[in-house]
Amino acid sequence: MASVNPFNLSDSEEETERRPNESVDKERSPSHGAPGPPPPGNPFSSPAEAEPPTPLLSSNRTSPNGEGISVSAPATSAMAGSTEARVSVDIIAAQLLRDQFTLTALEFHTELLEAGRELPRLRDYFSNPGNFERQQGGTPPAKDQVLGPGGPLNRAGSISTLDSLDFARYSDDGNRESDERVAVLEFELRKAKETIQALRANLTQAAESDVLSQERKNLKSCPEIQEPIRQLEKRALNFLVNEYLLKNGYKLSSITFSDENDDQDFELWDDVGLNIPKPPGLLHLYRNCGNVPPSQRNMVDVSVAVDASELPGNCVASEFSKKPGLSQQQQTEVVQELEYQLGLLSSEKQSLADQIKKLQSEIQTLKRTVSSPPPATLDLSSQKSCHPSSSSNIITSSTDSPSVDNSQTLEGRGVSEAGNGGDPPSKQKASQLQSCNKTHVHFDQPNRKLSPAFQQALLSFCRMCSDSRLGAEVSRIADSEESVMLMLGRCLPHIVPNVLLAKREELIPLILCTACLHPEPKERDQLLHILFNLIKRPDDEQRQMILTGCVAFARHVGPTRVEAELLPQCWEQINHKYPERRLLVAESCGALAPYLPKEIRSSLVLSMLQQMLAEDKADMVREAVVKSLGIIMGYIDDADKYPQGFELMLLSLGDPSERVVNAVHQVFIPAFSAWSTELGNLHVALIPSLLTRIEKLLPQGEHGLDEHKLHIFLSALQSLIPPLFALVLQNAPFTSRATVHADTPAIEVTRFPRPASPLQDIATIIGSREVLSALLQLYDHQLELEGTTGWDSLLWVVNQLLPQLIEIVGRINVTSSTCVHEFSRFFWRLCRTFGKIFTNTKVKPQFQEILRLSEENVDVSAGNGILTKATVPIYATGVLTCYNQEEDRKLLVGFLEDVMTTLSLSHAPLDSLKASFVELGANPAYHELLLTVLWYGVVHTSALVRCTAARMFELLVKGVNETLVAQRVVPALITLSSDPEISVRISTIPAFGTIMETVTQKELQERVKMQLASFLEDPQYQDQHSLHIEIIRTFGRVGPNAEPRFRDEFVLPHLHKLALANNSHAVESKRIDIATQLFEAYSALSCCFISEEVMVNHFLPGLRCLHADMEQLSPEHEVILSSMIKECEIKVENRGMSDAQGSISIASSLVGEDAKTKFLSKMGQLTTSGAMLANVFQRKK
Repeated sequence: MASVNPFNLSDSEEETERRPNESVDKERSPSHGAPGPPPPGNPFSSPAEAEPPTPLLSSNRTSPNGEGISVSAPATSAMAGSTEARVSVDIIAAQLLRDQFTLTALEFHTELLEAGRELPRLRDYFSNPGNFERQQGGTPPAKDQVLGPGGPLNRAGSISTLDSLDFARYSDDGNRESDERVAVLEFELRKAKETIQALRANLTQAAESDVLSQERKNLKSCPEIQEPIRQLEKRALNFLVNEYLLKNGYKLSSITFSDENDDQDFELWDDVGLNIPKPPGLLHLYRNCGNVPPSQRNMVDVSVAVDASELPGNCVASEFSKKPGLSQQQQTEVVQELEYQLGLLSSEKQSLADQIKKLQSEIQTLKRTVSSPPPATLDLSSQKSCHPSSSSNIITSSTDSPSVDNSQTLEGRGVSEAGNGGDPPSKQKASQLQSCNKTHVHFDQPNRKLSPAFQQALLSFCRMCSDSRLGAEVSRIADSEESVMLMLGRCLPHIVPNVLLAKREELIPLILCTACLHPEPKERDQLLHILFNLIKRPDDEQRQMILTGCVAFARHVGPTRVEAELLPQCWEQINHKYPERRLLVAESCGALAPYLPKEIRSSLVLSMLQQMLAEDKADMVREAVVKSLGIIMGYIDDADKYPQGFELMLLSLGDPSERVVNAVHQVFIPAFSAWSTELGNLHVALIPSLLTRIEKLLPQGEHGLDEHKLHIFLSALQSLIPPLFALVLQNAPFTSRATVHADTPAIEVTRFPRPASPLQDIATIIGSREVLSALLQLYDHQLELEGTTGWDSLLWVVNQLLPQLIEIVGRINVTSSTCVHEFSRFFWRLCRTFGKIFTNTKVKPQFQEILRLSEENVDVSAGNGILTKATVPIYATGVLTCYNQEEDRKLLVGFLEDVMTTLSLSHAPLDSLKASFVELGANPAYHELLLTVLWYGVVHTSALVRCTAARMFELLVKGVNETLVAQRVVPALITLSSDPEISVRISTIPAFGTIMETVTQKELQERVKMQLASFLEDPQYQDQHSLHIEIIRTFGRVGPNAEPRFRDEFVLPHLHKLALANNSHAVESKRIDIATQLFEAYSALSCCFISEEVMVNHFLPGLRCLHADMEQLSPEHEVILSSMIKECEIKVENRGMSDAQGSISIASSLVGEDAKTKFLSKMGQLTTSGAMLANVFQRKK
């Protein structure tokens, strides 16, 4: 857009009043009187007889740009004598600017703005920062001066420049220092950029003449020496190479090239050189290198000359030479005017260049829409019918061509070449004529004699619009597939933003088809960018639609364009702020993996996914990343990436999100194990590396086992069992004999454990269920009859994997229920996968060899306590429970009975047996079996075995239903409670307490309470110290969870009695044992809600009795007991006060006309007793 001369007269409403003055000025001579404006033919002539500035309404004035504004005497007198004549505001503004009344002009400009009459002269003047800055040439003015149009303008250094001045901030609204500061900083930034551009221009000129004359002489004398490349040339070539890479779709190469030349800005040609024109593209330079296109016209060399005296510049120079005494101010004005005219010409040139580019693009578009048939199909008649005046037009243009300016001829030729892609003129004409034949339609013309101009003017009232973008598209209908693609490429970017977000997926087919078929790489890139940014936060269905489109695009265009066009879009969105967009990227990497070049799959895409896995914070994004990594693992064939894949597996297994870990087991590990199998690493490297990591986790000395890491590695091993079994089948001696027959038996539904995903289904790994069935039949036959000779993969499982696993099991902590459960599930899945024959012939013998049921295997002191380790529960729950037939159940029952007997008779810890009961008790299917084992212990002849059975009931009661408890458990415990051995009777107390804690049947509770009362009140147990200790411990454990009535009426009163009796105990050691257990029990029961009556009658007295013991026996406990007693006393006092307040509040609420309603509402709130109300909202201590 061309800039506006602020010193031209405006086209304001006073234009008609100014015209008489202008006509007078034109009649006057420049040398008449004071210096006036030069004649129109020579606007740059210098005023010869300069006079001092005259008043504002003087008859003769000279504008700052040399334009005189003269008012003749008659005109002045007419204006003075008539009330209608008045001075134009534009004349006033010009005079103020000429005489440097800048502040007055600024105030004048502000008033005009407020009145809504903006004056272009003042607007352009105050928006041009050059009017207020020092000129670069000459002597610089003082620091506090700013140059106006006529010289320096004095100002304070802290005042903002006028172009960045916000006039509104000096109103009565108050100070706006921050806005002023921002405006000043913006102006300083703009000036700094202009300075940088000027310095670049100087550097460009210096770089062009950088080669020394001596070097040029050497080069001329030695032509074989190539001239070294200059910095300017290097930067220009870099720019062209980068531009070529971008236009032809080599975006990744362009990014690499830009990184290697980080000192150059490839977005801006001015970075190469401000005063250097941008050359054509690299392809154009290559095609025209050394070739001068032959002239298509007959041309002759002509020469023209211009008289030097006619040039305005020479006139000015002569004027200067004749008048050396010209004032400095007038010279400055002339220079400014020349610079301004130069700026006008430059802006006009730029505007024309933009118009040329626009016309070139339109010509190219039109040429593309024209099909080019062979010239033989064209005849003269068709040419005449299409263009009756075409021959005359051609003749006219050829005859007129000598009068056309040379520059216009060259520009026209360039446009023609650009539009037709270098086609010869005959082919262009043929294509135009053929298009005319295809689209020529005859319309009935009226028999009228209207002129064409009149017809055109008449049709203009139809209000058709073709000057806008949309109007141009509507008026130009595509007539070929390529033109349709071009039209869609132009229109889709404008359509998409105006479509509702919920319906934008309807545009996906249109965008994809256009992106596939569009000939311009830049437009394709824009369309794919629109596709990935189509929806702000796409949901699952919308993402699936976009992914389907991306896959269809990839299938259509091939791997090269997928790499060059789709992958950059993914890379741009990798750090998007919305997780749905990053999720789209992660899913795209997996969906596009089969259609990418293999080098890109194993390098760029793998790196992108690895970065997202490590850095993304959204669980759903990392889950999609893991799934895409699994797909990549299924297509990668670079063996060097195997260690990276293993590290990615471990990294994703350690993810804190459960959904990410599930994705690892469902997708990544099956795909990675398939690759490991192909490389031969599954049983050689992958599984051994996981076993090594598990062994490193085993406790060493004081350090405990990291159960989380154990779970990670063991779950990975468990997911590797199906591919390991598939490897065993595929490498078996009978694999070559496996054939599918019609009578091949189907695989039992329960033959294999349920797979976590289809990728862990062995039939999927093998290929089909029919092939797997045939292999399984041969597998069982081989194991049962023919043996494992030559079966290397199975021998590795039997001789290396199983022994190492059993050795690891023996080293884990048996009290860790998590570890026991993890290994039990692993062995159960291993045995079920490899089959019953394998379990009976290969797994069980190895465990039985270690778990020999003899006393030497129980001697912990001798280091042979294998029966006390985790091997027992893992063998019982992981191996013996794999199959549920009668013989398998008998084997499990016999093993548990033998272990219980052996451990009891050896006085060994029962942790391994307890772990077995806990693991088996979690499955109701084994409750009957466990009760059978315990009944074996109840009727055993050894009191030690009976004691063990009684203690095992405590573990079993919590998971058994109440029917079994009533029918099987309670009778067995009552039988044991009357055992001749006191130790057996005492062993039943924890089980009775657990029943009171878990069972809700009143009959059962009464039976248990009667049995416990007999233990406490029977005289034969008065001196049984162990029984008292066990009862107090049981009360402290089950009291907080038992029924409140049982706690208030049975537990607390008996604890009070035991505490009171302990005060008079003679043996100090027994007294302190009971006191310690009482302290633990009271500490647990103090958290419960206790009624005021029980608190006063039993709880507080029992605490005081215990306090008396602790004063003598354990002073450290005495302090805690004192605080507990004080707290209970405060509770009792608060309850009494709250009861009194509650009675008063209820009574007062009865007063009033609405007393009945309020009373009923209060009574409805009293759902508990008055004593309990005070503590309903108190937090338990």
